[in-house]
Amino acid sequence: MRKIKVLVVGGAFMELSMNMYKVPSAGETVTDDGGVAYVPGGSAVISSAALSRLGADTHIVSRLGRDLHGQKLYQYFRELGVGTGAVKVDAEKPTGLSVIIKEADMKERRVVYPGAAGELSSDDIGDGLKAAPDAVYLNLDLPEELINFTVSSATVKGVPVFVNAGGARDGFNYETLPFVEVFSTNVEKTEKTVGIRPIGADSSLRAALALYKKVRCRYLVIRQGERGAFIYDGKHYFMIPPINAGKPAGGACAGDAFFAGVVIRYLLGAGDIKSAVQYGSVVGALAVTRRGGISSLPTEADVTSFLEKYTG
Repeated sequence: MRKIKVLVVGGAFMELSMNMYKVPSAGETVTDDGGVAYVPGGSAVISSAALSRLGADTHIVSRLGRDLHGQKLYQYFRELGVGTGAVKVDAEKPTGLSVIIKEADMKERRVVYPGAAGELSSDDIGDGLKAAPDAVYLNLDLPEELINFTVSSATVKGVPVFVNAGGARDGFNYETLPFVEVFSTNVEKTEKTVGIRPIGADSSLRAALALYKKVRCRYLVIRQGERGAFIYDGKHYFMIPPINAGKPAGGACAGDAFFAGVVIRYLLGAGDIKSAVQYGSVVGALAVTRRGGISSLPTEADVTSFLEKYTG
């Protein structure tokens, strides 16, 4: 099977994860042994890891600082087999830092210091497209003008763009987004965007109709967790049933795993969106059964093994 070359564009961060039983009030000091850890993070890092582990020839466009965190992230990309030819080192800004505070009730608070990731430019993206990818993978966490530039530049070169909008910033103006091949989102983001919660065939279709008026795409995919996934192409809709891969144990990166699977199988399957979403559902389901973030992402071998057992 040939390898698909995918270019991921987005922010790369070092994440400081802090577990604590409570967040201190103003002026209060809390002593806790919940644990802290520095781990690679950011949408582009997670997406690149998901694609690479599924066998894609993955390349990333991002910026790192000239510091220890940048060195660690760069080495991490190399270990994953992710191409770093379009990763720029910023001499002035530090590597982006994302601080995640998780309380005992599992609620999260996040503070992001963009650093070098916030300096990503159209020139950086143009350099990345010189790699002649089969597809561009975008999360909507960049400034709108940069996202729109990326989509337009890829389209001119005949490169399809796949958008994972699950982590899009609130208030993102989807109507300015140029045409993309597949636009994937989730129940929560759909409800925030169109005011309809897609949890059944009727509400999913109404939500898809409303969202399709805002987003120009060939296929709209709404990931619905335990309910499966919903596909709409402007004329027809399809409901893809959920996959049960075992007892849930995590799932922090399940959405990224799902869409990585969709992108790879869609490109290998000559645009068969139903087969692509079915495959992505397997990848996402496997991720849900594992603890951790990036470490929960399944490999191509994991998916193949599961499918062999699942299909009998």
